[in-house]
This record gives sequence, C-alpha cells and structure tokens, in this order.
Amino acid sequence: MKVCTDACVLGAYADVAGARILDIGTGTGLLALMTAQRNPNSLIDAVEIDADAFGQAAENIAASPFAKQVITIHERIQDFMASGRKYDRILTNPPFYTNHLRSPDSTVNRALHTDELPFSELIEAVVRLLEPEGQWWVLLPPYETGKLAKLASEAELSPFRQLALRHHAKKPVFRMVTGFSFQADNRSDEVLDIYEPDGRTYSTAFRNLLRDFYLIF
Repeated sequence: MKVCTDACVLGAYADVAGARILDIGTGTGLLALMTAQRNPNSLIDAVEIDADAFGQAAENIAASPFAKQVITIHERIQDFMASGRKYDRILTNPPFYTNHLRSPDSTVNRALHTDELPFSELIEAVVRLLEPEGQWWVLLPPYETGKLAKLASEAELSPFRQLALRHHAKKPVFRMVTGFSFQADNRSDEVLDIYEPDGRTYSTAFRNLLRDFYLIF
C-alpha cells in the first residue's frame, strides 16, 4: 500500500513522547519511521501481519537513519505478547471496511478490511499492551471513529484529543486522528485543512505540521 497523506498527518500529529512505542500494522514502516525521527530516544516495535508488507517495512527501516530504534515483527497483533512489556504510546492506522466489495488482491483486502483485525480485537490488544498512563492514537474515517470510540469506552478508553482532517474548508471531514487514554479528562478538538479553498495551495497549518517530513516544504 502506498503512503497516503492522512497517514502522514497521523505520524506528524500524534504525541510520541514515550520511551517505548508500538506501531500496529506498520505497512511500509511509515509511522514507525516518523516516530523515530520525531523522538530519537524512543524504541519502537513495528508489528505487521502481511509477509510482503513486513518485508518492505524491514527493508525501508534498514535503509533509514533510524534502524537502531525500530524492530519489525511479523505477527498478528492478537498474538503479540511483547515479552510482557507495555507501551507508552500505541499508533495505528487500522483497516476499516466491513461490507465493501473485495479486491482480488488479498494484500489489499488485509490492509483495508476488518476481517483479520476487528475493532473489538484491536481494542483488546491495546488494553493489554498500553501502559495505564499511556496514549493510543488512531486514524479512521468519521463514522468508523464513532464506532471505535463506543467500543473503546466499554474498555474505559476515552478520547482526549481529536483532529478532523478536510481537503479544504468547503469539503467535509474525511479522516479523524484521535488520541485515547484510560485517564481522559479535558478534551481538545481541532480541524486541519490540507489545502486553501482553491483546492491546490497547501494551507499554512498543513505546511507547518508536515514541514519536517515533506521535501517539497
């Protein structure tokens, strides 16, 4: 799967201040690498179920300046025990399609459809692996964010910060970046427009957020 703009926003926006960080479904390794760039003192476990994606992530990470910070792990997150340790931060860009038409490519289906990682099992893994004072950051469309938040609340995980992502001010929100924790009190909500209303010029806020990662800025 190719790198997408909304995943880059997650990698640039999420709080990655922790010492131990977990990337669930690392794909190309994008979030793990962005985290390593932002937090040079972190140790990151990047878990991926798909063999081809795991291989690509391992190759990308090995070729980066951050290879000593990131470990790639080929395993289902449902089975991943992390040697009993827990994480200060967990990041994930999970599959979210349920009843949509399937692709003939099984790799695409695994990345986009929830069959192999239903929200309930994702939440179970997060509850098991997250430190009591840790944060879980998720990227999803608005409707799926609501579904996830409802299930997460049953596990005592609540949103404390949320970024709504739009193409520009005249377009609807198409993705939400949400921070969950076990100790959420005050909640902060923001909106980010990728472009100015002309639909072509990158907004100042988007440029500022992605400046350290986009070579064109």
